[in-house]
Amino acid sequence: MSPKKPSSAAKKPTSKAAPRKKAGAKPAAKRRASSAKNKSSTKPSWGKRLWQLSWKLGLVVMVMLLAWGVLLDSKIQQRFSGDKWQLPAAVYGRELQLYPGLRLSRKELQDELALLNYRKVKRARRGGEYAVSKTRIEVVRRQFEFADGLEPELPMLLTFSPSRLTKIQHRDSGEEIAQTRLDPVLLERLNVSEQEDRLFVPLQEIPESLKKALILTEDRQFYQHDGVSPLAIARALVVNVKAGRTVQGGSTITQQLAKNFFLTRERTLWRKLQEAYMALLIDFRYSKDEILESYFNEVYLGQNGSNAVHGIGLASYFYFGRPVSDLSVEQVALLVAVIKGPSYYDPWRHQQRALNRRDLVLRILAEEGELSSEAYQLAVQQPLGLSERGSMGYQKTPGFVSLVKRELRQHASDWREHNGVKVFTTLDPLSQRHAQTAAQAVLAELDKGAKNQLQTAMVISERYSGAIRALIGGREKNNQGFNRALDARRPIGSLVKPFVYLSAFEQGHQLGELLENSPLSVPLDDGSQWQPQNYDKTTGEPVMLVDALAHSLNIPTVRLGLAVGLDSVVNTLHKAGLQEQVQAYPSLLLGSLTLSPFQMAQLYQTLGGDGEYRPLYAVQQVNDAHGQVLYRADLSAERRWSEMGNYLSLYAMSQVTRNGTARSLKWRIPKVDLAGKTGTTNDLRDSWYVGIDQREIVTVWVGRDDNKPAGVTGSSAALPVYAAYLKTSYPQSLRPMQPDNLAWVHFAQSSGQPVAAGCGDSQLLPAPNEQTKLAKGCVKQAASKAKTWLQSLFN
Repeated sequence: MSPKKPSSAAKKPTSKAAPRKKAGAKPAAKRRASSAKNKSSTKPSWGKRLWQLSWKLGLVVMVMLLAWGVLLDSKIQQRFSGDKWQLPAAVYGRELQLYPGLRLSRKELQDELALLNYRKVKRARRGGEYAVSKTRIEVVRRQFEFADGLEPELPMLLTFSPSRLTKIQHRDSGEEIAQTRLDPVLLERLNVSEQEDRLFVPLQEIPESLKKALILTEDRQFYQHDGVSPLAIARALVVNVKAGRTVQGGSTITQQLAKNFFLTRERTLWRKLQEAYMALLIDFRYSKDEILESYFNEVYLGQNGSNAVHGIGLASYFYFGRPVSDLSVEQVALLVAVIKGPSYYDPWRHQQRALNRRDLVLRILAEEGELSSEAYQLAVQQPLGLSERGSMGYQKTPGFVSLVKRELRQHASDWREHNGVKVFTTLDPLSQRHAQTAAQAVLAELDKGAKNQLQTAMVISERYSGAIRALIGGREKNNQGFNRALDARRPIGSLVKPFVYLSAFEQGHQLGELLENSPLSVPLDDGSQWQPQNYDKTTGEPVMLVDALAHSLNIPTVRLGLAVGLDSVVNTLHKAGLQEQVQAYPSLLLGSLTLSPFQMAQLYQTLGGDGEYRPLYAVQQVNDAHGQVLYRADLSAERRWSEMGNYLSLYAMSQVTRNGTARSLKWRIPKVDLAGKTGTTNDLRDSWYVGIDQREIVTVWVGRDDNKPAGVTGSSAALPVYAAYLKTSYPQSLRPMQPDNLAWVHFAQSSGQPVAAGCGDSQLLPAPNEQTKLAKGCVKQAASKAKTWLQSLFN
């Protein structure tokens, strides 16, 4: 059966049928409208949206501030954790040792205290003060960190005889002191940075009056606020608005420190924000005392030439020439006054302005009860009391300091790698002053005689140590240029002669032997003849060796030098300390060798030091900021020739001052036994003198920089400079070390042979003991003549 076909009613419709609606369902449009309406009803308000945005932005700002704070804090810690500053090296002179019996007059000590900028008062009460009575000096030595450690203030009573220190007592207890010392003078400061300079002072060494004056004047709430004072800012704002201009600042001490340490001086809101933020961080991390100490050592207080003066330690020297611990209350007030504007209140340029500001600080101290009315009235009546601008209270010794720099390069070349180095040197400030004064006075007199354009150099050393006590590189007091003592090489003339005679003594020659003084012709390697002449162009009879040196005779000296050998003389010069090669020409015997005054001083240091070689030195010790020794001078000595040869040489040089070319010293410096040697070069170009007393060896050169004839001899220029120096330096008679085998022997004037006492015309001279056995010859000869005479009577 075939299937049944569907009917037309059952066929699928040709178009889509509408979906069946569920009961309760909303139309699509209504659903969309309803959804939009629901969303609209849940959207936050604008206030809420603004709050959310602010919260998010605040969070971002807070994160940024924290990050910025971390960065600034790291910068602050880096500065505070290590050395905050590059501190210069402080160069000091020698310390004056004091002990009963010291050859030191009351006036000499007063001169020393004046050089150290001690203040003369009616009663010494604190470090840096002294008082004078008829036979005593009361002095309170400053606290000072010497080369071997820190020593506190020491109140002393020193009693004097006319020429000596007889007793030292502790002023308060009366206990006698066997030995002590004064703090040394500050000579110079060697800066690592050429742009700024400072002298670090620990907070405990800063006077209380200075701390109180600063806080009362600059930041009264320093110990109460957290680095920033809103009250001070508000007060400054009101004052500035009323004035119509900036007349008062609201910065705290901590803010000023932040600005000085890390920021520029531009007046912008951004800089002020950084300053305030850093002040908060500094105050949070560090104590008030640390902040105050840093401020005192960082604050800008003036300009010394091209160098900025930072910190109250250096400012104290800059304005008053003394340590900050020595300052009086009115000087303290001036330092605080200058902080507000070092240029505006510059006391040298704007004296009245600075005076008014100082008195304002004093009035603040008085109003706050830190100063009595009597002390206030006394303080405001005082002048500013400034030192000479730029002097810094230093003992200016540019020639000596240049020697110190050379020795530092040689022995302590890494000193710049250390902070706050202290260099202790050998310079005696009194010797330096006396030498400079003597040189200037004598050369001024010589200039009147038309011998103008003269220059000079001096080297003064301690006889038994080689320590340089004074050095002058030119006649100008603060000569900063060419250092003639170290760098001027000139022919040494007759200064070489004692080394020729010393060479002869080492070979057995004696003071009394005779030297020919007749014309001499010396053949040279080129076939020519050299004919040396005496200074006065004369010749004569043979002369004793001692007299040849005393009168600086050229011909006998050349004969002696040729006899002992040129190589022997060169060897003696090398033993004395000459470090360069020397050509052994005959003219060397009369001083054709060119040396600097310093080199010449080294040669005579060995001869004057009884034949023991000691290198001349200026730097005694170098310490770092923590007292660790970086360098110490080697003071060992080495014998270079016999004691006998050295003694005979010094004796012959003593005759130079008694009856030879330097005999004017007998009336210039009476009652003092000295040894010395004059030196004059060809055409009177150079004048030399080396003088030796018991304490010192002094080398003097006078001449012209252009090497033209100066018209001066050793006895007419260099010797008067030496004599002028001795008149103020209290020389002591020379007492050379006598050899064990020394004897005094009579030498016949006619033969130069040792003879017995009373045997004709003879001269008593020192000689080795073995020479005394020859003295019997005259006795035997006299006995033989007497026997012959008696026999003739009976024949």
